[in-house]
Order: sequence, then structure tokens, then C-alpha cells
Amino acid sequence: MKIAKIRRSLSSPLLWCSLRWGPQFQTMIGDEIQPWLSKLYGSHFVKIGPLSHTIDTSRCAISHQVRIGHDAGQVDLVGDKEKLPIMSKSIDACLITHALAWSTDPHQVLREADRILVDDGWIVLSEFNPFSWLGLTRWWPGVSLKARFYSKSRLIDWLSLLNYEIVSYRATQLLPWRSQSGILTRHLPMLGCNHLILARKRTYPLIFAKKRASAQGARLRPAVNVSQQICSLGDHEADK
Repeated sequence: MKIAKIRRSLSSPLLWCSLRWGPQFQTMIGDEIQPWLSKLYGSHFVKIGPLSHTIDTSRCAISHQVRIGHDAGQVDLVGDKEKLPIMSKSIDACLITHALAWSTDPHQVLREADRILVDDGWIVLSEFNPFSWLGLTRWWPGVSLKARFYSKSRLIDWLSLLNYEIVSYRATQLLPWRSQSGILTRHLPMLGCNHLILARKRTYPLIFAKKRASAQGARLRPAVNVSQQICSLGDHEADK
């Protein structure tokens, strides 16, 4: 497997209209994640990456929504996606729309998102599918989509390593110039241009309560036996 981190810099598009079929991608992503947004709850929602800023999340129950990016005129908080200026465990949900595609270190983007999320927080992730029509033709003249594409298994593996549960997955938009799902997309979902993943941060105790109690009991027994032995020695000396 290739190393995800690279040295060369990548220039992310700031607007969907800068991409070939960008408006269709924007519409499709916004429509597809609407059912997920109703499941999210909490106080703070963060949109990471310039393409996340214009995705419609108005139906989300989390009212306080913050856009993070470099353009001070277009965002609520200026910052880098690989070093978010947000306190750890303070955000309830985040949207990452193709931020990994133009990142030199996609692992770091996910680690930063994980750092700021509270326990049981949510990640809504959208990335391009390398095994789609778009992935196979992205270097053709007229397409020129110089982004990094990641497979479904690779994205899920990265999230699993950070202890995320994959709640839902969809591959959408078999034909990039169509913003509506069709028969082909329903029957060949693995060839969709977009990966859409809803993942939830999970935390588990290292030692279960019952095992912890038994372990503590085992550690106390030698101390009790020693005390009994000392008392027995004292009685024996007194008898003498």
C-alpha cells in the first residue's frame, strides 16, 4: 500500500464551480446526506475544507455551525485542516468534503478531526472513488481532476484505526454529470464517483468492571494473609 503522506503541495479548489461537474457533485452530496443530518445532535458542528462550506446542512439539528478555512472573507474561523484551531473534545460533529483529496497528509486531517470530536461524535466524510468512471478518466483532457482518490476499504481502515464505527456507507453518482441517482447507480453502487461515509467515534474501557474488581481482589489477598501471619507471630511470641 502506498504511503498516504506526500511532500508536494496540492492546491484545493475553493469553489465547486472550479471543478468539472462540481455543481452536480455539490447537489448530490447535499441531497444524500440529508437523512444523516437528522441523526446528529449536540451543540457544535464544524465544516472542514473549502468544499464543505457550501454543502447544505440547514436541516441539521445542531444550530451552531462553523466553517474553517484559509479565506477570512468566506469562513467563520481561519485555520488549517491539518492543525485545527479548536480545543480537544469540543465538537459534536464534523463534515469533511473532499478535504483528503487535496491534502498532503490525509491521516493528519482525520487525526485532527478525531481530536476535536467528543466521545460518540460524528464524522460525515465524502471522497472520490478511484474505481469509478471519474477515477479512471481524471487525467483526460477536459476532466483534469488532479486530486487524490482513495478506495472504500482504505478510508474505512483509517477510520477503524481511530476507533470509529461505520454507521452508513453509500457510493453515489455513477455518471458525474448527473446530480440524480438512476438505475445504473442503484445496481452498480460500487462504481459511484463519490464515497459517502457516516462514522461515529467510539470509546471502550480497557478493563471491564467485573474483571477490574476481581483483579483488585486478587491483589488484596496477599496483604490480608501477611497481616494474619504477623498477628500469629505476635501471639506466639507472647505465649513464650
